[in-house]
Amino acid sequence: MNFNKVAVIGGAGIMGSGIVQTVAQAGIEVLLFETNLTVAEKGKAKLDKVLQKLIEKGKISAEKKQEILDKIVLCDNYQSLAEADLVIEAVFEKMELKKEIFKQLDEIVKPETILASNTSALSLTEIASVTKRPDKVIGLHFFNPVPVMKLVELVMGLATSEETYQAAAAFCEQIGKKSIRAKDTPGFLVNYLQIPLINIAISAYENGLASAEDIDKACVLGMNHPMGPLALLDLLGLDTALDVFNVMYEGTGDPRYRPCTVHKRLVQAGHFGRKSGKGFYAYNQ
Repeated sequence: MNFNKVAVIGGAGIMGSGIVQTVAQAGIEVLLFETNLTVAEKGKAKLDKVLQKLIEKGKISAEKKQEILDKIVLCDNYQSLAEADLVIEAVFEKMELKKEIFKQLDEIVKPETILASNTSALSLTEIASVTKRPDKVIGLHFFNPVPVMKLVELVMGLATSEETYQAAAAFCEQIGKKSIRAKDTPGFLVNYLQIPLINIAISAYENGLASAEDIDKACVLGMNHPMGPLALLDLLGLDTALDVFNVMYEGTGDPRYRPCTVHKRLVQAGHFGRKSGKGFYAYNQ
């Protein structure tokens, strides 16, 4: 099965814009949806700059850049998504917000359209419960930065059909990604494995075992990780990560997922990482 038109809800956000870029680079028409068209326009302008940097690095041609941009259509009305083959929701990790979006989508898109969420921890079964097509709801959990990271977790809700899973796996192949199948449990598979390490790194920092730089250097040079856990948190957004940690802790009761005090304090101070200019590290805006 080939997907010809894909929509991304929250397409101007950190994860959403990466998904939009990836889909457009694969030659698929992609609807960049935001409820505010100005936000959508800013999202496309940001992607223009990202693609220009790829030209400067010799990774794409100017012609390819224009082809990619031409595949991106801006929209701010749910009715514009009616003919999409696949809709990927990539908004904040708030269950009620996601459920409201899925409820609206279910009433507008074609009966055969697959509805997917990029959630990294919330229950797909609960999200699907507000639709009349729970068999066509699946998790498409991308990783940041989306254009670079090769993996997508395909998360099966209680009612997700095998047909939907196979179609989602085919979509991943179509956009050049590898996929794994995961159960609808808190954090799915990757975060189930990854968050305890990230949390222990935060704990080491909180308890003064080492500086943020040395903790990250230990993981990069001593464990061969591509990026240190604290730098990774700054990239993902400490606020977004805190939401995921809380979902994991509430869903499992496992202390390995309980957020550290310093993590909560940084978020309370508005230090979200790269997007705010300061997290575990300071960044030039």
